[in-house]
Amino acid sequence: MTTSPPQVNGHKRPAMPVLGDWQAVAQTPEPVEPTPSAPKPDLVAEAEAEAIRSRAWADAEAVRIAAEAEAKAVEIKAVEEARKQKIANDKAEARAAEEQAARDARIAESNRKRREAERAEKDAEKQTAADEQTAAEAAKVVDKADRKWRGWAIGFYALCAAVALPVQISAFWNPDKPWMAGAPVLLEVAALVVAFGTAAAVANKRPHWHFRLITWVLASIAASVNLWHGSQEFDAATAVGTALASIFGPGVWDLHEHGRIRKRDGALTRRERRALKKAAEAEAAEKAAAEKHEAERQAYREKAARDAAETLDALRAEEFPEVYRHAKRLAADLGERTITEAIWKRAKLDVDGALPGESAEIFRMRNSAELRVEAARQKKPVSTLSKTTNAQRASQMPPTAKTRIYNPPARPGRRRAGDTPKYVAAARKQAAITARITAAEEQK
Repeated sequence: MTTSPPQVNGHKRPAMPVLGDWQAVAQTPEPVEPTPSAPKPDLVAEAEAEAIRSRAWADAEAVRIAAEAEAKAVEIKAVEEARKQKIANDKAEARAAEEQAARDARIAESNRKRREAERAEKDAEKQTAADEQTAAEAAKVVDKADRKWRGWAIGFYALCAAVALPVQISAFWNPDKPWMAGAPVLLEVAALVVAFGTAAAVANKRPHWHFRLITWVLASIAASVNLWHGSQEFDAATAVGTALASIFGPGVWDLHEHGRIRKRDGALTRRERRALKKAAEAEAAEKAAAEKHEAERQAYREKAARDAAETLDALRAEEFPEVYRHAKRLAADLGERTITEAIWKRAKLDVDGALPGESAEIFRMRNSAELRVEAARQKKPVSTLSKTTNAQRASQMPPTAKTRIYNPPARPGRRRAGDTPKYVAAARKQAAITARITAAEEQK
């Protein structure tokens, strides 16, 4: 509640009228007894007292306004701080929630990958065990087949020897020399021993060709004897049959050993060789097609680069004729057949004094645009844009925190000190308070 001054302009303030139905009860004035004449009042003292009361009232009013302004500023600052703190708390809470969600997601992803890795490892172990079992079963089957094939080969060899030996023994039989009947047996046994030598050489990865050669020589000798003696002493069927028996036995055994040799050396079958040949031909054709396609792409890129360079060269010659002429001179002086980027950059600096993409016009345009943006932010026209604050503050205003330089141009009729009457003390104090509040707000 504000207090009204008791006097206005040296006169007593009249009583305020009362509005409404309520009325003060009129009282009859009591007769005033005549008093002796009082001394004449001192008007100067009353004026000084009135001035003192006015200054006191102005000081009190200024203090009240300053207190209210400070309280309002503190309240506004407290509200703003509370708002900022709430925003900061909300951001921190949202950030914490996002971090927790990201942490949970990383943990879940890590657990999922771990479970997948464990499952993949178990599946791999199961697959490995199944593959090992399948390979073991296949090896058993192959081993069984090999042993069976070996047994049948040996049995067939023995059967052929049994068929061929009688005719050979008949050829070597001599009553005077009965021991010559063992020569055919020796021949067949020698062929069998050499055949076993072939098997040992194959198993030990030693040379085997000479064993196989000796086996075929012995088998050929036995077949020749059967064919010669059988055709003379017996019929042609006996001769041919026994000769073939002498060949078939060692031949089947050599076929068995030939398979073992190819398996040991990793030799490919005819079908596998044809498949590999087709794959190699297809790969070569694909490689040739890829090389041709890449060469076409490279030629297209080179042509596109040449076209782009020619277009850029023509555009530079059209847009920057002076820079282009200087760049051509620089290229010729430096021994270059084309205007490279380094030469263009140097020519641009020599002619325009700026790097490519910059020039005096661009700088002016950029500065003008920045002025327009600044004016739009401050809601001011571009013509009145100024970086000085409170430019129209009077000379008698109290100074702010910034040092004020007041140096108006010398011209006829300019303002001088003392042209504006000074404010009263209360007004000066109020202006000082306002200036301090304004300066504090500007510093914020």
